[in-house]
Amino acid sequence: MKITIHRGTHQIGGCVTEYEHEGWHLFVDYGEELSGSPKSGDLLVESLTHGDLSKSALLITHNHGDHIGRITMLPKDLPIYMGKVGRAIQMQLSRHLKNVDSKHEEMLERLSPSNPFLNVFEAGKPFSFGPFIIMPVTLDHSAFEAFAFKIEVEGHSTFHTGDFRTHGFRSKKFPELISKFVGTVDCVVCEATNVLRHDAAVLSERDLQCQFEDAFKANPYNIVYVASTNIDRLFSLYHAAVKAQRLFLMDRYQKHMMDLVVESGSIWGKSELYNFKVESKPMVLEYENKEFRVNDKFKRKLAQKGYVLLARPNSLFDNLVERIPGEKKKYLSMWEGYVTEDSEAYNEKLAQSLGENYIFMHTSGHCNMNSMHELFNMLQPKTIIPIHTDAPNEFENIFGNKWRVVILNDGESIEC
Repeated sequence: MKITIHRGTHQIGGCVTEYEHEGWHLFVDYGEELSGSPKSGDLLVESLTHGDLSKSALLITHNHGDHIGRITMLPKDLPIYMGKVGRAIQMQLSRHLKNVDSKHEEMLERLSPSNPFLNVFEAGKPFSFGPFIIMPVTLDHSAFEAFAFKIEVEGHSTFHTGDFRTHGFRSKKFPELISKFVGTVDCVVCEATNVLRHDAAVLSERDLQCQFEDAFKANPYNIVYVASTNIDRLFSLYHAAVKAQRLFLMDRYQKHMMDLVVESGSIWGKSELYNFKVESKPMVLEYENKEFRVNDKFKRKLAQKGYVLLARPNSLFDNLVERIPGEKKKYLSMWEGYVTEDSEAYNEKLAQSLGENYIFMHTSGHCNMNSMHELFNMLQPKTIIPIHTDAPNEFENIFGNKWRVVILNDGESIEC
């Protein structure tokens, strides 16, 4: 099995990996390059973007834009494999954004159940493509349904981690999942996003929820800016608000995102995290005359009980924040680079909506290096290839004494 990293050897995001055997081509992810990354432009890859596609397929690890965002540029007859819930979340996102960016119309077409080239897989249920046997393994990440893949062909095996972490709500079963569905492998192609933070402690999602609960108890009027696709964080904020006895406010789009998980039948669906308390369901904001409806009765209720509002940086929410009562505390619960002026990812509108006096409360969607050590000790690979990192040499410094680490450049290959 030949492994080629077409993009992602020296940058975070936009990764494209190919597994090839006897003329069959299995690709993993085809996403957008992140802001601040050196742009490689349109990535043209034989048997993926053009040429003979009769023995080609694409696997999607999860629905973040740097992993799925450019599939609309691919030939329409390329088979695509994706998880069921991740597909539903991406479709909801694209419905919401289709009037802002026309590519989301194409995304909806690609992910439609009526598309004969779209295939949906389930965690823990292997499937085949040509000579490849693929085992999807669901791991914890800031995307609700994030997959790793064990890829086998003629007695050789590789584990492609995708993005993952071990400090989330769904991380407890990490060792069990690796043992049950993966075992040992010959090669690992792994994300190394946080390699430059290898000594840093990572706050768990559960500890972050406790911090929010304390903050909401201390402050009755709360505005939280958070990504609507960070499903675990949405539910965490909901439960923190309930425990603090605050009303929980969101718009219909955010509620639909949460409902997708509640109603999904996912293997995690029995968890108390992904369910609403009967006596404390979220309050869904309604539109009236191109703004959220706010009447005197609603204001009195908010003033009396306090609230947690999930907000997005736009004029609709800015207007709402001005109209609801209370001395408000604002929180940023996403990467702080979005509001750092010298960052390539700086979002001026978010910075304006947030203002200067905000509280930063967040934790990473990516693993620390202790988690990597744990993973490699379980997998016992002969070769490790880091991707999704801007510091592969640092990765080799950390792990090279014990494991064979191979650093590739974009477009380079290795036999595994």
